[in-house]
Amino acid sequence: MPAVQDAVMELRDVSKSYPGTVPIPVLRAASLRVERGETVALVGPSGSGKSTLLNLLGTLDTPDSGSVFLCGQDVTRLDAQGLARVRNRDLGFIFQSHHLLPQCSVLENVLLPTLANLGHSPAQAEERARRLLDRVGLGPRIDHLPGQLSGGERQRAAVVRALIQSPQVVLADEPTGALDRANAESLGRLLVDLNREEGMALVVVTHSLELARQMSRIVELKDGALLPA
Repeated sequence: MPAVQDAVMELRDVSKSYPGTVPIPVLRAASLRVERGETVALVGPSGSGKSTLLNLLGTLDTPDSGSVFLCGQDVTRLDAQGLARVRNRDLGFIFQSHHLLPQCSVLENVLLPTLANLGHSPAQAEERARRLLDRVGLGPRIDHLPGQLSGGERQRAAVVRALIQSPQVVLADEPTGALDRANAESLGRLLVDLNREEGMALVVVTHSLELARQMSRIVELKDGALLPA
């Protein structure tokens, strides 16, 4: 059965366990639908499987059972090459640690995902990168190395890198977790503003109630099931 037409991303009856002498269940027949342009916060206690769930959505892990749909395609059926194309074309990732390459400038870091995309010219990619960096206030820092930026600036650069390919969905794992309160609030507002401007869906795993409340919907992971919070 195909994914629901209006859903840009859908988990259907997904189960996942950690391996061991006795497998430890993390997700039990979990289902989640994300509409185009929607913002969703995933909340729950530490160890509840939020990051595992995000990895399944991002095709970085595979479920034991169930299906994961992205843009109507069942990605659990794709081979490694097909998954790589999906990640590069349709998904953007933001992590708690920015994962910027220290030897590359801000602009070079942002452009890294475009190197595997033959569909856009380098000039088009650079123009978009410069525009987005200006939008998040990093225009004057475009040639700086990550070590010359503040924590908030590095995370904003990581946000732009996640958006550079115009993804259908951005997945963020504790994006404000390493930031002080002021920078966390600023980044939360920025994510919501960019969601409206760019039109991508945004799924955020967070312990921050302040960030969660900025999303249009909050979903709680509890006892391996997804529940409206």
